[in-house]
Parts: sequence; C-alpha cells; structure tokens
Amino acid sequence: MRLALIAGTKNRGKLVEIQRILSGLDLDLIALTDCPQAPDVVEDGLTYRDNAIKKARAVVAWSGQLTLAEDSGLEVIALGGQPGVYTARFGGPGLSSRERCLYLLERLRDVPDDQRQAVFRCTAVLMDPTGHMTVREGQCAGVIGRDLRGEEGFGYDPLFQLPDQGCSLAELSGEKKDVISHRAQAIRAMIPVLTSLAQGGPWLPS
Repeated sequence: MRLALIAGTKNRGKLVEIQRILSGLDLDLIALTDCPQAPDVVEDGLTYRDNAIKKARAVVAWSGQLTLAEDSGLEVIALGGQPGVYTARFGGPGLSSRERCLYLLERLRDVPDDQRQAVFRCTAVLMDPTGHMTVREGQCAGVIGRDLRGEEGFGYDPLFQLPDQGCSLAELSGEKKDVISHRAQAIRAMIPVLTSLAQGGPWLPS
C-alpha cells in the first residue's frame, strides 16, 4: 500500500514544489487545495517553526493522516530581518505578490547594492496522528534586486537575486530551483523518514 501524505498548504506555488521534490517516492500526495473542508490556520506564531507545527497539528487533527507542513519567509538584512514570519502579509492585507514585491522595492529604494543581502528560510514539519514529529530546515542566501526578473516561481522570487547564478530565483527552472531553494532543502531532508514509512519501516529518529 502506498503511503498517504497530506501536503498541508493551500498555496499552489508551494504545492507544486512539494509535489516535484517528492515525485520519486512511493506515496499518494494529497493536496490540501483539493480538500474544501480543510481548516484555515491563522499563522500567528513567532517563528517559522511555531507556524509549521501549528499547521501540521491542525491538519492532522482534522484528517487523521500523516501531514507535511511548512512555513517560510524572506529576511532582508537592511530591514532588520523583516518581513520574516510576516512575509505573506508584508505591506498589508489584500496585496498581490507583485504588489508586495513593489512594496519591498520601495522600502529598499535608498539602500545601496552592497547592503541588499537577504535570506529565504523554511521550516518543514512532518507529523502523524500518534504524535511523531520531525522538523527540518533550509535556507538560501541572495540579494534583493532593483527590478522584477523572471516568470517562474512565485512570491518574492523575481526580486531574489542569486549572485553565483547570475539570475533571480524566478529565472530558474523548477528543477534548478529545487537544487538550491530553502524549501527544497527542508523538504528533501524529510525523504529518509518518508522512505522508511513508505516501506513499512519505523519513524526514523530526528
């Protein structure tokens, strides 16, 4: 029997990345976007870990199924680490991803190129109904550019420049992004645990 796993996110961009990263595993990945009765979780934690655990617990309690949840954010050094856990709400409610990018550009308008460093961080949580939990993290360093570049990815990817790649995250193919992104690092680190469970083995120690 294939392992059933709920991807505990309603963000379609994140879902596509999770599906792609885990595509080689023997599991049935259930998209939360296909579950209209799934709970909406208020992400009011002080850390990515807080939010990821809260989301995982809520989905597990609702579904009774193994769940993979994550929380991630962009930390801009010149803004003292903002937006951080408020990344999805940066600039206020109701803004599109492009509008949030433009808001960030405005906040950094007078910041010189050598002071525009930023880090994407992700914390992923795998949880089952019995209380087993594994937490993994990933990060990706870069700089905030001065314009939006690229059509791939989502969120702040068009602004997030990778100096060693000579492009933005949104200019990378999905496969190339999965090699270096913060989310890919955190999700890939779950593969040994998922592989063991899919083979009927034990929950590997954290």
